[in-house]
Amino acid sequence: MSIELIVLLMLVGLFVGVFLGFPTAFVLGGLAMIFGVIFSGFEVFGFFVVRLEGVMKNYTLLAVPLFLFMGVFIEKSGVAERLFSSLYLLLGGLRGGLGISTIAISALFAAATGVVGASEVTIGLMALPAMLSRNYNKSMACGSVCAGGTLGILIPPSVMIVVYGPIANLSVGKLFLGAVVPGVMLALMYILYIGIRCYFRPEDGPPMSREERDVPVGRKIFLLLTSIAPPAVLIFAVLGSIFFGIAAVTEAAAVGALASILLAAAYGRLTLGVLKEACLQTLQITSMILMIAVAASFFATVFVSLGGDEVISNLFLNLPFGKWGVLATIMVLLIVVGMFIDWIGIVFIVVPLITPIAEALGFDPIWFAVLVMVNLQISFLTPPFAYSIFYLKGITPPEVQTTDIYKGVVPFVGLQVVGVVLCVLFPQIITCLPGLMIK
Repeated sequence: MSIELIVLLMLVGLFVGVFLGFPTAFVLGGLAMIFGVIFSGFEVFGFFVVRLEGVMKNYTLLAVPLFLFMGVFIEKSGVAERLFSSLYLLLGGLRGGLGISTIAISALFAAATGVVGASEVTIGLMALPAMLSRNYNKSMACGSVCAGGTLGILIPPSVMIVVYGPIANLSVGKLFLGAVVPGVMLALMYILYIGIRCYFRPEDGPPMSREERDVPVGRKIFLLLTSIAPPAVLIFAVLGSIFFGIAAVTEAAAVGALASILLAAAYGRLTLGVLKEACLQTLQITSMILMIAVAASFFATVFVSLGGDEVISNLFLNLPFGKWGVLATIMVLLIVVGMFIDWIGIVFIVVPLITPIAEALGFDPIWFAVLVMVNLQISFLTPPFAYSIFYLKGITPPEVQTTDIYKGVVPFVGLQVVGVVLCVLFPQIITCLPGLMIK
């Protein structure tokens, strides 16, 4: 059997298995074992043991449960509620002010949690009822919550970045810094869109009444400072220690986890029940990620041993489009695949295949990696498997239909595509901060 046919069968089997709803880890591990035994013999069991040991000994991946634990504690600490209340009073008098507040708190909360589900559900439970009760356009309200929630997977400390770094053999610290400006840029683009739309269509985002926002200026400033300072200190503790070379990513994650516990204690939210729930949620998500990591690493080893990487590389490098045409093809491929597979599957399956291609084309590895992660934000908003939409639908009141959410995310998908294009046209958006990092 030719190498090309083996590669085709493995990839078809992979996508069919995932589309049918089987767990990604089992699909990857099962296909690797079947094709490995058939074409490489029983030495494939040695491949599995080596890959299992490699993942378990990967020091950088230890940051995954620490950042997840930090995110859960931030969610339970009450920071989000205080921050939304202060922004609610400060910006609610503007047209679209609550939508702008939603994006702003999403960006700040993303920088403190790094998890899309936690960010979106927490903020959605506060922001969506507030907007709907003030007659905001349902689609725009839903779209702002969904788009704001996706920032959690890009703005560091992002779990996706922690997972991506070891797979692509890149510095997680540099990836963190490379993702800061694109994440802030997207947040500002969302805010600008909401502001412009509501300026010309005030019925889509009417301002709060004067009575609701009739609070002394000093009180507003006090609430804002006391709500922003704690997460700001936490973010600086994590990212600052990495940027200034004080600590590696894993040590910084440990600092963040400890700081989140202290923050919860300061707000009077540290209880045995919260601690137990945080540990259980962290264990569940970490177990899922590491199972996929082991299976994907095993799949990649078998795939490469059979010559699959050469087939994929030759396929892309021989496209008659030039290096930028190949890059555009990869970006479109990621968008299409993202409609059907979550980011975890894409990072573990697709990234090992496209990273050598980008290197062969001469692209800066940090720039390309962050560009891919900016692209992967789109997968959260594009049906049929749009996880951000599913998260929101689970908490919406009955008057909000799924079609309202779909309509609401369309403009934000367009803005995400524009963000990808801007990162291509102006690579300094990504590369400026990593170049300043103290080693």
